[in-house]
Amino acid sequence: MSAAMKTVLIVDDRPANITYLDTLLSAHGFGIETAGNGVQALDKARRSPPDIVISDLLMPVMDGYTLLREWKADERLVQIPFIIYTATYTEPSDERLALNLGADAFILKPAEPDAFLSKLRELLADTGRRKVWRSELEVDSEVTLLKEYSQTLIHKLEEKCFQLEKANESLRARIIEEREKSDQVAKALGEDVDRAMMFEEIVGSSQLLKTVLAGVAKVAPTDTTVLITGESGTGKELIARAIHKRSHRARRPLVCVNCAALTPSLIASELFGHEKGAFTGADQRRLGRFELASGGTLFLDEIGDLPSEVQISLLRVLQEQQFERVGGNTTISTDVRVIAATSRDLKASMAAGTFRVDLFYRLNVFPVIAPPLRERRDDIPILLQYFIQRYGSKLRKNITNIEKKSLDLARSYSWPGNIRELQNVVERATVLCEGDTFTLDEHWLSPELTKPAVSPLNIGIEQFERATIEDALTQSMGKISGPSGAAARLGIPPTTLESKLKALKISRHRFRTD
Repeated sequence: MSAAMKTVLIVDDRPANITYLDTLLSAHGFGIETAGNGVQALDKARRSPPDIVISDLLMPVMDGYTLLREWKADERLVQIPFIIYTATYTEPSDERLALNLGADAFILKPAEPDAFLSKLRELLADTGRRKVWRSELEVDSEVTLLKEYSQTLIHKLEEKCFQLEKANESLRARIIEEREKSDQVAKALGEDVDRAMMFEEIVGSSQLLKTVLAGVAKVAPTDTTVLITGESGTGKELIARAIHKRSHRARRPLVCVNCAALTPSLIASELFGHEKGAFTGADQRRLGRFELASGGTLFLDEIGDLPSEVQISLLRVLQEQQFERVGGNTTISTDVRVIAATSRDLKASMAAGTFRVDLFYRLNVFPVIAPPLRERRDDIPILLQYFIQRYGSKLRKNITNIEKKSLDLARSYSWPGNIRELQNVVERATVLCEGDTFTLDEHWLSPELTKPAVSPLNIGIEQFERATIEDALTQSMGKISGPSGAAARLGIPPTTLESKLKALKISRHRFRTD
């Protein structure tokens, strides 16, 4: 028999599988028709019956088993050879079910080309043999086969779930391994950096910082205006960036303006833009920061330095989301979230008449206080490790230890410049470090700020501890926890302070004023 006149209908939802069979069979003189599922195959076959059909099992719309049932129920198609060609099911019950439903052959992918072609030609040459296979298999109950097939599927699903669980365990192990590699330097320094508490580059795990970041996490997804207050160097801009990155505006720009760095004559132009000819030197129109930040976030740093005349324009933008460029009369609408920050005491500025009360309340919808480093001393070792790792990597230095004296010095110092000062000191020390041990020079720090209020040389250790704790309890009015509590003032966890109180037999209740 010549294969040149024979047409093969290939039914498969994967183009790569169709391409392979098309290439193989066309090279041997077969004509090719294709279908992506059983419905398409039946439609094509009923309009122009093929000489033989090759079908996958797992397909959308209509799978191979359903196609086989429909095929064999059609008087025009029943005598056309039907081959199941699959890699989906490999259990004996799969083949028995397919053959019992009338399939003429059940071939697993990938079949050896010569054997596949031989089976194809054999079926085309001998249609009678198919009826023998069918009659031999009719002794098996189709219901029994379907039950067996269902049990096989259940077994395979359980096996697949087990494989996925093993794969997840492997993935988790790999993630842990990668984390361990990335934390290698931190571990060598003696204490892991708690990366779970890193919020962008906001590093630390103290309870005070956790409280601040919990508020940041809640306000970030909203469009609420945020006012960040705190001393210079406490990381107010990092908090603003964290809020932006966790908002729905994260794909739009975060535009930053330092209000203290601009002259009063230029800040209005910087914020709102200007038209050509608006003032001397305005030789072309310029877009302001509010336009550049459209759809995103505008961060106004040092908002307390904003001139009073610009405060009025800013108030209008916050109220109406509209403004005009300097020298223009066209009203421009904007969709911008505003985050402001200041190291000034805005309440004192309002009392002095240099900051508008109505603008303050427009900005202070959600206040965030960036705590000074002296109130989160528990974070100092973690911050040290973080900056040592950063600058050590940058300078290609392998620093694996911190001198205990230097760590104690860093803990006792008040850090008036906060994290920025710590960062600068660590960078300087890393540059000068010649070995694997990190050290600080106490002369780099202000001596009056490193001196304890009570010298332990003049009294015993227990008396010194008692005096220090009682002083902190006096300042906190007996409060242990919280940002203003005695534990935060001492730079130790509340649980540690509770233990100290019990050991020293100090009653915190006598320090309360209520």
